[in-house]
Amino acid sequence: MPKRPILSVGLIGTKFMGKAHSNAWRQAPRFFDLPAEIRMATICGRDRAATSRAASKLGWESSTTDWRTVITDPGIDIVDICTPNDFHAEIAIAAARAGKAVLCEKPLARDGREAAQMVEAVRRARVVNMVCHNYRRVPAIALAKQMIEAGELGDRIYHFYARYAQDWIGNEKFPLVWRLQSRFAGSGALGDIGSHVIDLARYLVDEIDEVSAMSETFVKRRPLKTNKDIRARVDVDDAVTVIGRFRNGTLLNFEATRFAHGCKNQLSFEINGGRGSLIFNLEEMNRLRFFSATDPIGRQGFRDILVTEPTHPYVARWWPPGHLVGYEHTFVHTIADFVDAVAAKKSVRPNFSDGLRNQRVMDAIMRSTRRRCWIKL
Repeated sequence: MPKRPILSVGLIGTKFMGKAHSNAWRQAPRFFDLPAEIRMATICGRDRAATSRAASKLGWESSTTDWRTVITDPGIDIVDICTPNDFHAEIAIAAARAGKAVLCEKPLARDGREAAQMVEAVRRARVVNMVCHNYRRVPAIALAKQMIEAGELGDRIYHFYARYAQDWIGNEKFPLVWRLQSRFAGSGALGDIGSHVIDLARYLVDEIDEVSAMSETFVKRRPLKTNKDIRARVDVDDAVTVIGRFRNGTLLNFEATRFAHGCKNQLSFEINGGRGSLIFNLEEMNRLRFFSATDPIGRQGFRDILVTEPTHPYVARWWPPGHLVGYEHTFVHTIADFVDAVAAKKSVRPNFSDGLRNQRVMDAIMRSTRRRCWIKL
């Protein structure tokens, strides 16, 4: 049997997403039959001692505080970007020019201009690229995609309604972190969690054609992390509400907020078609609710599909039916699909072009909130 090639990975970022991606790189080869072996070569962070501890704890061979050494290392095949948004473009463009395959956390960039530069860089370099919208690989959402494509909701989709609600900044005393500053994040709830809704809308329904939106910053000033007595301006949205229309005529309605007390990570959507409907809630991520208008009148009603059967997307790699998968598994699925693409030197979705399309929708939403009008994409 021929020996599999080895793909060496350099990951940049040690916090929340750095941990999630590290776990995925460690677990994917253990549960998926990958076409290559994975070497977790280097992790990069800003604090030398903390990054060294992260390398030891998360399973990386070495650590560094300079992301450029990851890019210039000829032994690195893949660069995985898990930094705040303001670093995405610079690192991704440098990695592409160095011939590395690039995986980048969402949102791809702070605005469409940066995203377009990233797309151009990977196009010129002809490197495999992917933006990590991991929710595409929730088994229940992947099943919803299959059902829609099979026509189980009918030939037409009428409505896509979604809400992504969290509550982690609902306390007015919460400090001014980078996600609340446009120079680092680009936008607030819109880019942080609304980007997931936009990506799923495009994945499940169609491209978005026009939008009208409004947003609000509920807490205008917040205490600094370094001095709670000093308050500084919040210049991104705390919540955004959007209506719109897809190219195929489907109506769009979604909200993203980080001010919904009791909602910890509640990404939910409802899709209504000519023959049925689907409902999903990430806080019950192993279930998909389905209504079929073709059932006999006396037997109609929403049914719960427990998405844990080996015939369901990705599930056969895990546990017996009824044994649940979780948030972390979506990253493992993402990494497994990405490695398949890198080994085969083929495209994988969502790629940077998808990230650019998502960003253009977000840019249109932001223009709409400023101008208080409809924006055509």
